[in-house]
Amino acid sequence: MVNGIQIFLDSGSIEDIEKYVSSAQIEGFTTNPSLLRKAGIVDYRAFAKRVLGIVGRKEVSFEVIADDLETMGRQSREIASWGANVWVKIPITTTSGDSTIPLVETLKDVNVNLTAVFTTAQIDSARDVLKPNDILSVFCGRINDTQRREPFFAYRTFRTLYASTRHVMAIHEARQHGYDIITMTPDLVAKLSLKGKDLNEYSLETVRQFHRDAQGIVL
Repeated sequence: MVNGIQIFLDSGSIEDIEKYVSSAQIEGFTTNPSLLRKAGIVDYRAFAKRVLGIVGRKEVSFEVIADDLETMGRQSREIASWGANVWVKIPITTTSGDSTIPLVETLKDVNVNLTAVFTTAQIDSARDVLKPNDILSVFCGRINDTQRREPFFAYRTFRTLYASTRHVMAIHEARQHGYDIITMTPDLVAKLSLKGKDLNEYSLETVRQFHRDAQGIVL
């Protein structure tokens, strides 16, 4: 835990997961279909089984890939059966914009990670259906891309996750806004080691980097 907030690694790469699984800073892992495509994953079940063999008891979120509530429900229970430390990511809506809340209400025996949440109205729709250990993933980074502020939580009975993180300083923003978890890509996790770094030293390292990279460039 860093600054009172849990950090989950956001990646579809087995190599990244293996690299950070022993890190005390990383307390869980999240994936999504876009990350799996980027990593070249085709056999979802085989990938998940391999991940679960690596992470031990740390939490992992795997997302459904269907787009209708009935199939999403079947996939949710299948994914949940892979392990007690598995959370099932369910988008807040289908691709046609239909709410998935009626499905989430039926998943009393499934650890749910309700994802792709952007609005206060979406948060409000989930308040009475999420269980205490469920997760609500608010895509704060993408919201901030629109030059809006992410929603605040007046009250909640479930865990909240700050998603699509764009920079390391977001840890402080997430903590101030009451989030329990923040996701970070491997490149952002690597930057956590820079905390408190001497800025004069950092400046000199940057100048030296530019000088090295200038070699071979003709003026």
